Amino acid sequence: MTQATTLLQRLAARWSARRPADADATPALDPRLQACADKICSATEAVAQVRAGERVFVGTACATPRTLVAALEALRPAPADVELLHFLTDHAIAHDAAGRPLTQFRHRSFFVGQDVRAAVRLGLADYVPISLASVPRLMANGRIPVDVALIQVSMPDEFGYVSLGLSVDVIPAAVASARLVIAEVNPQMPRTLGDAMLHVGEIDHLVPVDTPVIEYVHPAQPSEVVERIARYIGSVIDDGSTLQIGLGRFSNEALKYLTERQDLGIHSDVITDAIIPLLERGILTGRRKSTQVGKIVCSFAMGSQRLYELIDGNPLFCFQPMDAVCDAWTIARQHKMVSVTQAFAVDLTGQVCADQFDGEFYGGLAAQAEFLQGAARSASGKPIICLASTDADGKTSRIRGMLQTGEGVAIARSDVHYVITEYGIAYLFGKSIRERAVALIQIAHPDHRAALLEQAKSLGYLPAEQKLRNLRSYAVEEEAQVALKDGRQVLLRPAGAADGDAVRELFHRMPERDVYTRFFRRIRGLSIADVQLLCNVNWETEVALVAVTGSREAPEIVAHALYVLDPSTNLAETAFIVHPDWQGSGLGARLQEHLAAHARAAGVKGFVAEILPTNERMIRLARLSASQVRTEQMDGTVRVTALF
Repeated sequence: MTQATTLLQRLAARWSARRPADADATPALDPRLQACADKICSATEAVAQVRAGERVFVGTACATPRTLVAALEALRPAPADVELLHFLTDHAIAHDAAGRPLTQFRHRSFFVGQDVRAAVRLGLADYVPISLASVPRLMANGRIPVDVALIQVSMPDEFGYVSLGLSVDVIPAAVASARLVIAEVNPQMPRTLGDAMLHVGEIDHLVPVDTPVIEYVHPAQPSEVVERIARYIGSVIDDGSTLQIGLGRFSNEALKYLTERQDLGIHSDVITDAIIPLLERGILTGRRKSTQVGKIVCSFAMGSQRLYELIDGNPLFCFQPMDAVCDAWTIARQHKMVSVTQAFAVDLTGQVCADQFDGEFYGGLAAQAEFLQGAARSASGKPIICLASTDADGKTSRIRGMLQTGEGVAIARSDVHYVITEYGIAYLFGKSIRERAVALIQIAHPDHRAALLEQAKSLGYLPAEQKLRNLRSYAVEEEAQVALKDGRQVLLRPAGAADGDAVRELFHRMPERDVYTRFFRRIRGLSIADVQLLCNVNWETEVALVAVTGSREAPEIVAHALYVLDPSTNLAETAFIVHPDWQGSGLGARLQEHLAAHARAAGVKGFVAEILPTNERMIRLARLSASQVRTEQMDGTVRVTALF
């Protein structure tokens, strides 16, 4: 007895057992169940009903109905002018040993994954750049016609309902539009809950299969670049955030750096194995979500058998159609929504290419626009774009003066907020072209920053006076949240070239006497050269810290500290600016402590400071950094030397 026959009998017996023995005495079950046995057939029998010229939708990802697609491809003669329509599939197209696609049909795909990349390249498949959130509506109104739907489902329950399992996405819309629905019914497919149910009455043919569900696992050992980007992503995610996961390696790796967070939630187009450690640690409570509190909301899942076992029958997971999950306003209602999009290139104005690589279509738009816009509208939300700073060979910068031919704009510059590479974090929203260029050059690979600076000047983005001095990556490990003696909290972090305008604002909040004691001259403003001396430092002989309040999106710099090393003496001269409202809070002392710690680690011998005799507070501050302190009266100033 074959495995298929056994399964067929099991199905028939299960349905028969649920029918009432006495129809007059017992209320009838759904009458659609009575004809279920007639729906069962082989894959070949089912797909033989596909007609010439029809559009055939193929189910998604780890629920790809491989048996049905293989049977369709095996038809001889094949029905003419049939087009297969799909999102992300797995082995729906066979390939020969040379990687050439083996298909009788044209394909139309909303995503250029590994399955269809060669077919797109050879002209056998069309790529449709569209948000998946729009696809159900276009299926419903006939703009995207669907004649036949090939899907994979779970075993039916006693009421005749099957689950769409791991992939709900756009399948309900495809099923509703199709004249013919054919389903592989697989006892190994998890029964997912939410809006994942489909009655067998809506299925025309059931094809029994008993095959392991497709698994998808990210590479176990990411590169150093991936790790650094993941750390930066993790650093901007707050307690109580709601996360979109996506399939990108950066976003999945970033979840490893959230183990100290609390009450995170999930509202995502896709979920993967990356959520399992956070779920097991009790971090994914979803307690602070604004809607569907406590639920892990998604549209499809791609992972290992371990994830599938966790999902199976678990009411914690709520699977919904793509247009419901990826509605921008629904996303915007989530508490602290975080969306992460992986890009291939960003130009110095902030335009993002996310679906083309080396001139070829790669990946797709999915629902990136909705998640980015939704996260931007969410209270304290964070829309994040991330990418490696260079191609794999390191010779080409992915941060470019201008996007290249063959790099379409997938995300407009006006919608970009965070951009993250392995060299740091740039925040662009609401910033000028000049500010964007400075911030993006600062997170480009050091080998390419000089060329980008010259490109930015030639394009008119930056003034001729703009310098390039910082060649290191942003040291997120040097950030420190500190409490002051008056109870207020500030973030101490490394200064960067992009902080210039905020430091200029700090300058203009200083009383005239404080300006004079800091600069030893009466000045009314800071020139571009002045600002660069304060922020655009080289981190070898110059080090600058800022104290920041407010959010990362709208920071306010309330203090600045700088030291400049004299290599001939190995002593560094220090200088401070502290906002009047923060003077006397102990902020200067905390900045001095952090500067001194950095200097000691760099082998600096000590600090020197030239201070006006009337500035007693700064004289006391200069004495704090070391036990060996020497004070000298100079010509109109006091020179304090503090040796470590």
